Amino acid sequence: ITLVAGTFLSMGLIIISPNYSRVLTFFGKYVGTAKENGLLFVNPLYKKQKMSLRSENLESAKLKVNDKMGNPIEIAAVIVWQVKDTFKAAFDVADYVHYVKVQSEAAIRHLATSCPYDHMEDEHATITLRDGGDQVNVMLEKELSDRLAPAGILIKEARISHLAYAPEIAGAMLQRQQATAIVAARFKIVEGAVGMVELALEMLSKK
Repeated sequence: ITLVAGTFLSMGLIIISPNYSRVLTFFGKYVGTAKENGLLFVNPLYKKQKMSLRSENLESAKLKVNDKMGNPIEIAAVIVWQVKDTFKAAFDVADYVHYVKVQSEAAIRHLATSCPYDHMEDEHATITLRDGGDQVNVMLEKELSDRLAPAGILIKEARISHLAYAPEIAGAMLQRQQATAIVAARFKIVEGAVGMVELALEMLSKK
């Protein structure tokens, strides 16, 4: 009897390492989450689910998607996330790690379709993917936070790690950028020449 009782009570001993937790349920009913580090004793009948509270890195694959103007581009991001609400992470979604991955890709695709690649495609755009910088990252963080809130996930940081035209149009876009640069350079030359002529006429008028 003592051996059986000791074995039963030992089932209630749990060890919680730093930045880890145990989600406790009693016959399907949520009891609470143990986050205190060290050796703890809980009801031996509790079901214990181990859950990490550490910050996790997610580097998305290079996604091929069309931007706002319909041009195919490649985009990827690096996301730092952390479990904030253990109840939601454990019970509101089937697999919170898989949920983070799928919703992150969906958020990146939505961001890419919401903005043009650069101002060459849309001269009136206020934010572009290439020149948006911190504004684009803020938009991505907000999109991720909204999508992952149901799973109790906190987004600590999100950054675009890769951005380029898709290979099938990269060559054409490079030629277009070069042509735009040549036109801009010639415009500056003409503008300078006109300025020199105006200055010469002004000096001749004075003399």
